[in-house]
Amino acid sequence: MRQTYRKLLGTLFIVILAILYALVATTIASAKLADSSAAVHFFYFLITGLFWVLPSMIIIKWMMRPDKKTEA
Repeated sequence: MRQTYRKLLGTLFIVILAILYALVATTIASAKLADSSAAVHFFYFLITGLFWVLPSMIIIKWMMRPDKKTEA
């Protein structure tokens, strides 16, 4: 697959990942942290807000892989 197509697909994957991840993280926070203190909310959203970067980095690494050279 050419890098151009990988970039397009990777961008779509990251957008979908971010939306789904935010929905899941917020749903869990609403269900489990409703009566928790502000500090617990802060640290939960700090950790979950940074954690989505790990799968995104894998997608970006895949997107930026150079094209295979074709033999002429």
